[in-house]
Amino acid sequence: MLIPSKLHFPRRLHNAITRQRVLNTLSDAAHYKLVLFRSPAGYGKTTMAAQWLANKEATGWYSLDEGDNDEYKFAKYFIQTISNATKLELQHSKALTEKRQFASLSSLFSQVFTELIPFQDEAYFVLDDYHLITNDAIHLGLKFFLKHLPDNLTLVITSRSQPPLNTANLRVRDLLIEIDNQSLAFDQSETSLFFNQRLNSDIDQESITNVRKHVEGWPSALQLIALHSIQHNQPLSNSTQAMAQLNHTHLWDYLAEEVFDHLDKETQHFLMRCAVFDHFSTQLLITLTDRNDAQLLIENLNRFGLFINTDGDKGDWYKFHNLFAEFLTHQRQNHLSHEETQLQKKAAQAWLSSGNIYQALRHAKNANDDALIAEILTQHGWHLFNNGELTLLESTINSLEPEVLFTSPRLVIIRAWLAQSQHNYLQVDDLISEGQREMSARNTTLDRYMQGELDALRAQVAINKNEPEVALAFAEKALEELDTNKYRSRIVATSVIGEYHHVSGNLAQALALMQQTEKMAMTYGIYHQALWAILQQSEILMAQGFMQAAFDLQDNGFKLIKDQDLGQLPLHEFLLRARAQIYWFWFRFDEAEQYTWKGLDVLSPFDETKHLRGYSMLARLAVARGELDKAERYLEKCQQLLSQADYHIDWKANASSAQLFYWQAKGNTNAMSYWLNQTEKPETRCNHFTQLQWRNIARAQFHLGDIELAINTLQTSQAIAQQHKLITDINRNAIMESVLLYENNQINESVEVMHLAIKQSNQTGIIGSFLMAGKGTLKPLAKLLQKGQISELEKHRIEQLQKALSNNERSRSAHFDEAFIEKVINNPEVPELIRASPLTHREWQVLGLIYSGFSNEQIAAEFDVAPTTIKTHIRNLYQKLNLPNRKAAIAMADELVGMMK
Repeated sequence: MLIPSKLHFPRRLHNAITRQRVLNTLSDAAHYKLVLFRSPAGYGKTTMAAQWLANKEATGWYSLDEGDNDEYKFAKYFIQTISNATKLELQHSKALTEKRQFASLSSLFSQVFTELIPFQDEAYFVLDDYHLITNDAIHLGLKFFLKHLPDNLTLVITSRSQPPLNTANLRVRDLLIEIDNQSLAFDQSETSLFFNQRLNSDIDQESITNVRKHVEGWPSALQLIALHSIQHNQPLSNSTQAMAQLNHTHLWDYLAEEVFDHLDKETQHFLMRCAVFDHFSTQLLITLTDRNDAQLLIENLNRFGLFINTDGDKGDWYKFHNLFAEFLTHQRQNHLSHEETQLQKKAAQAWLSSGNIYQALRHAKNANDDALIAEILTQHGWHLFNNGELTLLESTINSLEPEVLFTSPRLVIIRAWLAQSQHNYLQVDDLISEGQREMSARNTTLDRYMQGELDALRAQVAINKNEPEVALAFAEKALEELDTNKYRSRIVATSVIGEYHHVSGNLAQALALMQQTEKMAMTYGIYHQALWAILQQSEILMAQGFMQAAFDLQDNGFKLIKDQDLGQLPLHEFLLRARAQIYWFWFRFDEAEQYTWKGLDVLSPFDETKHLRGYSMLARLAVARGELDKAERYLEKCQQLLSQADYHIDWKANASSAQLFYWQAKGNTNAMSYWLNQTEKPETRCNHFTQLQWRNIARAQFHLGDIELAINTLQTSQAIAQQHKLITDINRNAIMESVLLYENNQINESVEVMHLAIKQSNQTGIIGSFLMAGKGTLKPLAKLLQKGQISELEKHRIEQLQKALSNNERSRSAHFDEAFIEKVINNPEVPELIRASPLTHREWQVLGLIYSGFSNEQIAAEFDVAPTTIKTHIRNLYQKLNLPNRKAAIAMADELVGMMK
């Protein structure tokens, strides 16, 4: 007697969501012999099959259990399933099953096919939970059934494992539709629909994404989370909290009952040990478990639907489903806790053998084995350093006990290099001193090569502290001590010697050494050092006036960062800032600002003292545009940062330059006087940053009324710049000197110097420095043009500068920025019509430029829009402010400017 429920179609689908994505895959299923739903437990195979077939009239359903491995019992139920679907009695076939008068299932199915001849409609026969069938006779019979199945009939199987039914042959012949766990896992839209259908509260997509990602779309886990939220009346808004509060007991009970408890003890232990890895290869498993059959075992388990997925393109890499991995870890910690430390150590060694340092470190940390951690870092610490893993390296070294750390000179040196890489020069000295003291107390000595590595580090620290002679001595000593195969420290020492020549004004030698450094670093894969060498070459080329060559070289730096994933390094900000500097010189202020902000974004995870150069550039840009309120905010930030650290003269000179331009615009001579009395006056002027500092000094002297002294300061700097062929500084000095000479009524000398500046500008492309010098350059430029003894190229450059200076001065004179607009709106003396007017920010800007005397075409060029767009803005602001014409607009703007003074 047959049990009716085994042949009944599942009806509990009232709360199931419609899986249109999967249904689309099944739309042509009638043309296939087999539809196979295969996935681990809880993926909704039965539900999905039932949903798909719910509206199919000719469907027969057979729910299998372990008892169906009896082939006679299987035959009875399966014949009845076919009969239910086709509405045919199949009397002869049923009689054979009742009397057990068939030699094999194949012979029985031959009779079935004969009786099915009258049925020509499409029909579906479902075998649910086929993984419970282990009888080879049944498998053999179903192979025959599939091979000879009429074209109008389709067999549907749900199973946790791959059924042995010649599916490969069906796949090749395109007679098989497979719906696996990847297809059955909920996607974003299905997860959203699922939760919205069950929970009353609104759920943000980020929470849904986070939950779905963690459970990998596993429907059963999503159901448990929904039930937990309903039962505890808690929203899903905090996805992290939802996962933390999920009743893992229910989840683990489910996995135990449905999956784990069906395995033998040996297999259970194997899986628990495997779960030490978050992903693994067969070779890793062999090393961990000492089982040569690990590959065969894991492949068999994968076929049997044990939440094991292939990982990546390589077929021999696997990973457990996230939640199954958590379950196995829980089981291991309860039942194999005595093996945990040893398993973590073996996992670390296995990863080391595979060359994965990061995973090896993770497992060594899990094992709480400082000795193993130190061993890994001693062997591979430089690899981590060179690949920019500074945070990981620093946190790991700092976690070591002193007894372990100070018995490894290599780790002591790496720890100091980490501080150096973050420009914490004073800390580096302290770390070196501490390391030497602690190693001496433990009788840990440095061999000659290790001493060379330490001296290379000291050389780098010295050059960064602006002690070039000390740096040179250490670098040369390091090269004598280091063996030729100690390439990393030899690269550093060579780089430092290059920097020494750079700051000493020997640019040709410096460039050659930096090119050599780059080549060595690229050869040995020390990519951050290669990037540093590129940056140094870029600065040297800029100092030599080769802006386009520096720009092109910077492109190589950006490519290196992209190719080697170095975007997280502070050096990335250096490169972005160097690019911003070139855009500044070329009067491309918008791009300069864009790259400066990008650089500050790179530095956001680091100590904010590194932000000084970025804010100095932003302040300079704001002053150049006449945005003095904005410049004031940036300079306040600079002053805050300057009070927090001791900076290199290069950084301080750049900050002072922006500050002095701001004070010049504000007429604040008292601040200039105080600065001049306090500021550093470098002994040399043979590099770009000491040249800049002496220009700062000359600027302060000029605005404090000592013009003769200012001219003398500049001329002294210019002579040294010419001696060292600092072309860009020659150009910038000449611009400023020309203005000062003109103010001192030395007109002919001024024009002659301006002619030099123009000649240099045609080589360097520098425009920004002319604009920062302001309207003071217009008179010597006009005199030079009037003089007439210039080339056509020089004439073109002068006219270009005159136009840019004129436009920039007008723009600076009435830049209606956000701060100005806010003052207008909050000033009670301003008429209510203006304060309450809904002018857009762009309309305020247009009003400011009208006031500055710009034509419609000039305003359009300023904003890079069509003149018709500007006409629309003007018409709108006239209507909003009740203005009849341009003259009235200029009068109103003039009144507002007067009120704000």
